[in-house]
Amino acid sequence: MRVDIPWITQKGLLAVLILAPCVIALGQTQDPAYSSLSRAYESFKARDYDTAVPAFLQAIQASPLRADIRKDLAYAYLKIGENELARDQFREAMRLDPNDAPVALEYGFLCFETKQPAEARRVFNRLRHTAAAPYAPTAEQAFHNIDDPLAAGIERWTKAIEMGADNFGAHFELATLAEQRDDLALAAGHYERAWRLMPTRRSVLVDLGRVWKALNRTDDALAILVAASRCGDARTAEAARALLPDRYPYVSEFKHALDLDPQNVELRREFGFLLLRIGRQPEAEQEFREITVSDPGDLLSAAQLGFLLLARGEREAAMPLLERVLAGKDEDLANRVRAVLRLPQTLKSRADPAAVDAKTMAERSIQAGYLQDALRYLTTAHEADPGDYSVMLKLGWVYNMLHQDDAAYRWFSLARGSPDPRIAADANRAWNNLRPAHERLRLSAWFYPMYSSRWHDVFGYAQVRSELRVIPGVRIYASARFVGDWRQTTTQTATGAPPQYLSESAVIVGAGLHTLPWHGLVAWGEAGSSMSYLNGHKLPDYRGGLSFARGAGHTLRGEAPGWFADTAFDAVFISRFDNDAMLYNQSRLGFTFGPPSLRAQLYWNGGLTIDDKRQYWANFVETGPGIRITGSFLPKSMFFTVNAMRGAYLINTGNPRGPNFNDFRAGFWYAFAL
Repeated sequence: MRVDIPWITQKGLLAVLILAPCVIALGQTQDPAYSSLSRAYESFKARDYDTAVPAFLQAIQASPLRADIRKDLAYAYLKIGENELARDQFREAMRLDPNDAPVALEYGFLCFETKQPAEARRVFNRLRHTAAAPYAPTAEQAFHNIDDPLAAGIERWTKAIEMGADNFGAHFELATLAEQRDDLALAAGHYERAWRLMPTRRSVLVDLGRVWKALNRTDDALAILVAASRCGDARTAEAARALLPDRYPYVSEFKHALDLDPQNVELRREFGFLLLRIGRQPEAEQEFREITVSDPGDLLSAAQLGFLLLARGEREAAMPLLERVLAGKDEDLANRVRAVLRLPQTLKSRADPAAVDAKTMAERSIQAGYLQDALRYLTTAHEADPGDYSVMLKLGWVYNMLHQDDAAYRWFSLARGSPDPRIAADANRAWNNLRPAHERLRLSAWFYPMYSSRWHDVFGYAQVRSELRVIPGVRIYASARFVGDWRQTTTQTATGAPPQYLSESAVIVGAGLHTLPWHGLVAWGEAGSSMSYLNGHKLPDYRGGLSFARGAGHTLRGEAPGWFADTAFDAVFISRFDNDAMLYNQSRLGFTFGPPSLRAQLYWNGGLTIDDKRQYWANFVETGPGIRITGSFLPKSMFFTVNAMRGAYLINTGNPRGPNFNDFRAGFWYAFAL
């Protein structure tokens, strides 16, 4: 039977059939990160990472639970050399998707590269047991690369301690290795032993608190971190506060902290004032009494105890304490004592009282690690007394610690004019350290003559350069470089080595640009002309490359002797040598010794040279001892070097000299800037 549908109903059904897909389409939710991701991927493909990174960040804000966006952002960070930021994004991606083994591997390797070996070891340990091939074998190898040296180090230090090396260094090294290997009980025991052997090294308390916290010794961890946060070292206090709850410690926590660190004067003084505020005066008095006995130089505690005794009518007991304050150097505190004793006030210095108070608060903020507060107080002090050079110097230090070196450079420059020789010297030293990166125009020169027994010749290298800072991080320059030798080499030698290796016998004039050091890395390039001083020939000369240099330990001109290590890599392209590219590395490990009047470094060399053309003379390794000598009687950047090297050629095709060589080298280096 056929049923007729009214015309109006037919129109309604037709409308429903037409509009339904539209309604469904409009009801679908568009990916909130779509537009940002599209822009990010287009920029990433075009290698425009400055645009890609902010776009990825916007996409993460729109879709914070998507692991793939964080992974792609991490790879973008790797492209621009931000390894720590990349590591953090891989960590978040791993948290959102724990089964993504490639991401976990990337995170583990970046942890190791960014000085977090303990976390890297944990990641690799998990992956070697849970990941599928090929990730599990990679994780297994990476785990053992970290774990085996740690295990060997723990065994070595354990035996050393058993044989009698019961000193701070042995226990601290063992504790550090044990913590990195997640042997927390062993680490805690030796951190505590190291600190007991050297109680003044309260930075160890932060390590001990961190390990106790991981062992769920919550009360002990909290107490030891409270002690560390109330010590005289600003860095230690700041590190401890980062691990503490965001509240003020309780009385019981102060007591526990003092049980663990009874010699901590700053901790005991703060606890005494806390007891006063909550009305427990007898206990507070006992704390201040202990401080005045153990640290007679603590004038604030002496004054407070004196006030308490005076208020109780024990004037005879109070006066020695108050007289100690009156004889001290704290002018404000002494005047407070005079006010209580109804004695005449002493005249303050010519500086505005607001400046004096601001300087005091700034000093306390610096000691406590509150650098932004210190900056605010120092600015107030400078406004109140613009002629106070000590404030200018401290402003420079604070800006420097806040990594605002442009501002620090200006304040150090002003402080150099101080009539106080000590302030002027400190400011001048800091200003000179920052000067190379901030001068608009800079003239410099260096000289390096040396003798080589390998070539039976004396070589001379020198350069004069004028640099101009045009944009931040990059300088353009014009230079004249001299490269020559005593024997005036112009043809291939009897040994078969081409002359350019010995000496170019030329003056190279050129212009180029170079970057300022970034984590020790410098890129440079120049174009010029090489002019032989022997035959007058001129050749176009194009050069460029990368230089990397890092050092650690006690430098030749450092304040104290000790161990040092340094390394330098240079990758250089030179057009006039048949478009050859060469890679040099020179590394040293040794000890700096002697007084500043005659300072020396005794070290062991290791070197590698290779080139793109695979020429025998440019592919070799060498090693041997050396010494560098300087002294206060020489210009600051001058030193003498002597090295005895044994080398081996890596390529012997066409080598007339044999596979090995000996070389005795002696020379001196001198550089200066105008």
